[in-house]
Amino acid sequence: MKPIVVLGSGLAGYTLVRELRKLDRDAAITLVSQDSADFYSKPMLSNALAQGKTAESLVTTAAAEIARQLGITLLPHTEVFGIRRENKELQTSAGVIEYGRLVLALGADPIRLPLQGDASEAVVSVNDLADYAKFRNALASAKTVAIIGAGLIGCEFANDLAGAGYAVTVIDPTAYPLSGLMPEQAGSQLLAPLSALGVTWRFGAAVKAIDSDATGYALTLSDGTALSADMVLSAVGLRPRIELARSAGLAVNRGIVVDAQLRSSDKDIFALGDCAEIDGRVLPYVLPIMHAARALARVLSGEDTQVEFPAMPVVVKTPAHPVAVLPVPRDAPGTWISLAEGQGIKLGFFDERDRLRGFALTGTHSAQRSEMVKQISAV
Repeated sequence: MKPIVVLGSGLAGYTLVRELRKLDRDAAITLVSQDSADFYSKPMLSNALAQGKTAESLVTTAAAEIARQLGITLLPHTEVFGIRRENKELQTSAGVIEYGRLVLALGADPIRLPLQGDASEAVVSVNDLADYAKFRNALASAKTVAIIGAGLIGCEFANDLAGAGYAVTVIDPTAYPLSGLMPEQAGSQLLAPLSALGVTWRFGAAVKAIDSDATGYALTLSDGTALSADMVLSAVGLRPRIELARSAGLAVNRGIVVDAQLRSSDKDIFALGDCAEIDGRVLPYVLPIMHAARALARVLSGEDTQVEFPAMPVVVKTPAHPVAVLPVPRDAPGTWISLAEGQGIKLGFFDERDRLRGFALTGTHSAQRSEMVKQISAV
């Protein structure tokens, strides 16, 4: 029997392998990784600095130990160049690898903005351990940091950097933090607490150009203003890695197109995690990845299973003002209603039949997320 081959050693890939091993201790499994394949918690990258964490200390289990525990063949530092679907083969830097079934858990790449200026290539993004190590090294000579993007990752890094003593400026063309996740009434709750920590907000403008100056970098904004920083960090989102699938002739859209069984347009190839578009949705968060991995493990073990997603709140790691949100689509019919205020705000999104469909909890109210999930589950 040819092995199940998993491409990717992030949360999606390793969770799938662990779930498979619970169901089948003997299945031949090969995991291929373009990096070291050491296991770490990727969500920790945006709040590790204030805790004094280095890239090395973020590793919780070394690759060799994971391979031993799970009884798998592990190929770290291996590039995959192509998929020969007709022969069920992968072309890699380690040679040809045969597969019986293939799982693409390839992750996503940081979106790179088309910036002008002689220092546009100096912009830093943090998407893995190697990026974080470079980020930490660059910070050694920095005092001021400009963050492009006031979404989840931008806000988490802003809190972390300010908490570690850096002067932080966050730039975003929208009107308030976390605008892609929740309404302004909730997102604006972050403004004062993070400002008190040392964060300066610049909304309604985008970065157009980055140039070198005598002390660091000069940023030119779309509103004609400028600012200086010793480092520029981009946190404007991720783009699913779909090129390998596209070049193999698989159906792709925003992500690799898969059904509720995580199966692609090729019956023996599956996709999971940040690279996957499941029934039209890209779900780049921890909880959906965990649910999808468990379902796919059952599918690969022979069960007729489809992934089902319960209410899955997103927790934003901003200790200065915690946030938990269950987002709703922008075009969803309904109304956001304030349920409580005080040290933060509690909002519920109610549909046309007055059923709770989403929520935004900030400050002390964020601790109520489990209670709110139960209310939604009971609908």
